Amino acid sequence: MTAIKGSELLRSRRAERGAPVANIELFFDLVFVFAVTQLSHALLKDPSVLGAIRVLLLFLAVWWVWVFTCWVTNWLDPERGPVRLLLLAMMLAGLIMSTSIPEAFEAKGLPFAFAYVLMQVGRSVFVIWALGDASPTNTRNFQRIASWLGFAGLFWIAGAFSEGAHRLELWTIGLALEYVSPSLGFYVPGLGRSTARDWDIEGGHLAERCSLFIIIALGESLLVTGAAFAEIAWSLPSVCAFVVAFVGSVAAWWIYFDTGAETGHDAIAGAPDPGRLGRLVYTYIHLLIVAGIIVSAVGDELILAHPQGAAGTEALAILLGAPALYLIGNIFFKWAVRGRPPLSHLAGVSALGLLLPFAPRLALLPLGAATAAILVSVAAWERISLGGRRGPAQAAGDDIRIEN
Repeated sequence: MTAIKGSELLRSRRAERGAPVANIELFFDLVFVFAVTQLSHALLKDPSVLGAIRVLLLFLAVWWVWVFTCWVTNWLDPERGPVRLLLLAMMLAGLIMSTSIPEAFEAKGLPFAFAYVLMQVGRSVFVIWALGDASPTNTRNFQRIASWLGFAGLFWIAGAFSEGAHRLELWTIGLALEYVSPSLGFYVPGLGRSTARDWDIEGGHLAERCSLFIIIALGESLLVTGAAFAEIAWSLPSVCAFVVAFVGSVAAWWIYFDTGAETGHDAIAGAPDPGRLGRLVYTYIHLLIVAGIIVSAVGDELILAHPQGAAGTEALAILLGAPALYLIGNIFFKWAVRGRPPLSHLAGVSALGLLLPFAPRLALLPLGAATAAILVSVAAWERISLGGRRGPAQAAGDDIRIEN
């Protein structure tokens, strides 16, 4: 009976079209639109070093919940009733987690930690039940995962009952355990170690899911820009700031989606070991790209609020650090799937570095315009150098006469 139950809940693999993204998965993602907005607002409220560290920890937790769920729905069919109910239950817990973000290090630490641990551990226990004997290797894999997440959860709950620096320390330990566990193969005494080949995934599905999360982050950036612009008095500087923010978002979209997203999809879909590439590229590297977009949204709101204001230390870190983080994430992403780093992106990071000595003398608007211009230049350089070529040939480095 267990075998029948497990086999019925597994996705069917169609080699000719891959595993499609289900509507319930897109519905599930809506919770994370709210989470991303909460993160950017939290950083805007407290852009200090301590505030940034706290937001970073919360962002890494939000990303880990989301990307682990993507791996699960890569194996389980979200159109099946039990799996659909799992996602809906996680949406409820995700809303509780997201609403707790602004006060996660204050009064709402317990709701945040409880919702987070419930999502992480509960999802893993459900997968163990759902798979049963239908996929023994994966069942054992999730027994190891549940053990790691359960152990890490102790630190999350203990941190929720602590305050101040102790909460940050305990949550950092819990998060570190979760992030290091895949590289250790989720080793558990008595249960052994998982290998990347045990993670038999449909690579195209995971690539598409992560691309959709990039859209979520970019959409949140546009929402922040539009909401901020609607609330201020329109003037020439504010209109220019609005245009600069929009152009920066478009350039960021172009850099990722013009060539990178499709190349990554083709690379992991055709990889002999998609689990290894999925872990490196879509589980770890993509969080750099998403983080860059979230911080960029904060920078856009700063420019809109004070376009002619002086750039202080925190504003400089945000306005220069966000595009640098985004480009660095794309460098590692495209390096992993193409076999070499894109020269255009390296030049963009270098240009941001050259801008650093002059940045303190600039107001926020011209500084934002300069960083947006750098992103536009990177996007144009890559587009021209690749000649519009995409797909497997590009991913393999074939027939590219001009280095990008």
